[in-house]
Amino acid sequence: MTISTIVVKVGTSSLTQSATGQLAISTIAKLVETLTHLRSCGHCVVLVSSGAVGIGCGRLGLTSRPQKMSLKQAIAAVGQGRLMRVYDDFFTSLQQPIAQVLLSRRDFIRRDSYVNASATFRELLELGVIPVVNENDTVAVEELKFGDNDTLSAMVASLIAADWLFLLTDVDRLYSADPREVPDAQPIKLVNNIADLAQLQVQTGASGSQWGTGGMVTKIEAARIATSAGVRTVITEGRHPETIEKILQGEPLGTQFEPQPRTDNARKRWIAHGLVPTGKLYLDPGAVTAICQGGKSLLAAGITRIEGDFRPSDAVQLCEGSGSEIARGLVNYSSTELQKIRGRKSEEIPAILGYGVAAEVVHRDDLVVING
Repeated sequence: MTISTIVVKVGTSSLTQSATGQLAISTIAKLVETLTHLRSCGHCVVLVSSGAVGIGCGRLGLTSRPQKMSLKQAIAAVGQGRLMRVYDDFFTSLQQPIAQVLLSRRDFIRRDSYVNASATFRELLELGVIPVVNENDTVAVEELKFGDNDTLSAMVASLIAADWLFLLTDVDRLYSADPREVPDAQPIKLVNNIADLAQLQVQTGASGSQWGTGGMVTKIEAARIATSAGVRTVITEGRHPETIEKILQGEPLGTQFEPQPRTDNARKRWIAHGLVPTGKLYLDPGAVTAICQGGKSLLAAGITRIEGDFRPSDAVQLCEGSGSEIARGLVNYSSTELQKIRGRKSEEIPAILGYGVAAEVVHRDDLVVING
């Protein structure tokens, strides 16, 4: 096997027993053994683990996942300690050191935090440690939550420039329809591009398990994020984590998503996958072509419509007329300023605003093409 950097995300449905929410000890043992063996072979391994809320529910005797935010955070605090204790006991039995890494969305939004997180992961991996990652549920606020650990795992994979992202779930791969309801549903072995992902989202259900938050739609969205960052992504069954090694050896298992070409610019990866856009700029066809094919900056003349309330240096989505995102970048003007200068030439801006900030609304150095 080629030595790789690997992110493995395991869901609550794989870690717990569906009927009770209690830990599925045999699955955890197999997962730990697989990841430790990968590390001993020279791979850099990161584990993104769900389960804190589900395990907390089981520990407290709750029969269903709570909906109230503060209660979920409290239960996550109960479950997180138990989850890490179990991981530490299993990994320690194999002499494999681990580290707990709790992340919030703010750690990706702030550039200094993003750089620090990247440096911490790099040092841990160089020390031979397996970081065990989860969202910092107990302090997260609703508008800044990842929403699910599928998304978190994709963003971690982008952050550390991983080669592989494995999304372990309760099915062996994607199918053309739900095989539990459609017996002749066809397995999907390979997804080549973003357009295929968009089609698959229509064909899969959104709900997760009783104890988890994700579903197949969130995994496809995670694959979109990861593949756009150059990370090969696989959806496969969590009850058989040894499948990871077989896939790395070339066996065509699971559903694999081909990665797009990766940018080596860490700052552009941060813009594309770390920031939460606060607005949308709709562009005319000429501006879309200039950005996607010409590598140009965005000028005010190419903007036809603006959505959102944002300030200079905020992240915005750049969209074609139909609303499809084609790029993302850091804007030099506020939404109020752009409403006044959209569609106008750069040399007109000082006269319209009474001052000039920049000729470009989004400079090409602060812009990442997402799809185009």
